[in-house]
Amino acid sequence: MERIIRGKHEAIELALICLFAEGHLLVEDVPGTGKTTLARSLAASVDAEWRRIQFTPDLLPSDITGVSIFNQAHQKFEFHQGPVFANIVLADEINRASPKTQAALLEVMEERRVTVDAEPHPVPRPFLVVATQNPVDMDGTYPLPEAQLDRFLMKISVGYPDHASEVEVLKGMPTGPQVERLPVVARSSDVAGMIDFASRIHVADPVYDYIVAVCAATRTSPHLRLGASPRGSLALLRAARVKAAAAGRHYVVPEDVKALAVPVLAHRLILTPEAELREVTAAAALGEILAGMPVPQAA
Repeated sequence: MERIIRGKHEAIELALICLFAEGHLLVEDVPGTGKTTLARSLAASVDAEWRRIQFTPDLLPSDITGVSIFNQAHQKFEFHQGPVFANIVLADEINRASPKTQAALLEVMEERRVTVDAEPHPVPRPFLVVATQNPVDMDGTYPLPEAQLDRFLMKISVGYPDHASEVEVLKGMPTGPQVERLPVVARSSDVAGMIDFASRIHVADPVYDYIVAVCAATRTSPHLRLGASPRGSLALLRAARVKAAAAGRHYVVPEDVKALAVPVLAHRLILTPEAELREVTAAAALGEILAGMPVPQAA
């Protein structure tokens, strides 16, 4: 992936943590920074089925989930799967669709199934939704509600490349590495095995206490009107287990939790009006909580 997305090791690492933690990723950044390319290069590196959904104001929920069509030959309704039935789903510019269409992803992102005509249809495993949105061009957009934001394991920003990386991008075009040429390095069954392995990483009781204490502190912070939910605690735990496994450890350390707290929790927090007036960000409020929180020490 770093052959395509130059100089963005952290963003790529977080995207992979999302994949192996069975979460979903929201990428918010200005146009042209590689949001869609990040998702495409991830899909190209895994031998798994992937689909892209371009979110537009006229997109309908059935365009995402699928629809039941009457088969005259068999005299019954048959379900035709929508593009959400894939291992990796790119929801491009998700905030351009209406709230009704955005809500079509709520069930499948949480329960990994789609219910149509009272009949549940499970999606394949692994299942990852990578959604992108543009924070500057807000005309004709519908901000994601808190319930939907809470379903994303992480929210990240790719950001502009540094000078050297941008020079490499210019030198490599158009003959340089392209997404279509990326080699497949893992099968979907390999990814499923890594997900199961990460879920068995040991977590000591003091680390459980640390995760809960951090999330609980967001609920009482004077800067925050809404803190992290228990879903946020579970997301932080899953992500920390994957980070520990990627580092070659069979146990989670508090540094894993601290490193992932902002991308996992910040988008779940709502600032008070006073904090917004003082231009305090959710990440800054979370950083203040982490700085004042005692870190458990090894016995």
